[in-house]
Amino acid sequence: MQRIFVSGIGTDVGKTVVAAVLTEALQADYWKPVQAGDLHNSDTHKVQRLISNAITVFHPSAYALQTPMSPHGAAAIDGIEIDLKEIIRPKTKNHLVIEGAGGLLVPLNNKDTVIDIAQTDDHVVLVSRHYLGSINHSLLSLELLKARGFKKVSLIFSGDEHPTTENIITTMHPEVPVIGRIDDEPYIDQRVVAYYADKFKSELK
Repeated sequence: MQRIFVSGIGTDVGKTVVAAVLTEALQADYWKPVQAGDLHNSDTHKVQRLISNAITVFHPSAYALQTPMSPHGAAAIDGIEIDLKEIIRPKTKNHLVIEGAGGLLVPLNNKDTVIDIAQTDDHVVLVSRHYLGSINHSLLSLELLKARGFKKVSLIFSGDEHPTTENIITTMHPEVPVIGRIDDEPYIDQRVVAYYADKFKSELK
């Protein structure tokens, strides 16, 4: 069974939509270990609305924090400290899509970051979107994953194509396959997610 850890090169790059697409493609279970802010419309709620299969199980977050900010800060506001030992993966016989919070080095506490939730045998899918600085953020993320010993890493590009940005990322990391792209769609609903799920399915085997 696949364990896919979805991370982004930053915030608001399309990570939750990618997580929904991968969840639908594999009819996988979904888990957001740490949710910070908007608990009535969390990423779990969003993915629930976007998938159409009847197999996916949505597992509760280990930490549900009130404030939309870095988890270490949101936890401090809630008067708690995030303990990595309390972030226990749900037991399932199904594929599992795990959605991180922000980028890989977003702090959970004074010593742990989001990458510490991932395991080196996970398939890490990094979501990259073009903006000023995105090349640096993409390359830093890929170098970090390589340094930490992650063997299976893939890219998904989000948004309109930007060849000079994307080509330099893939040229400098030719070992990292590109699953595909999710365009800037006018809206995202179950049909759009199902379209990309079908498109990406063969790349996830």
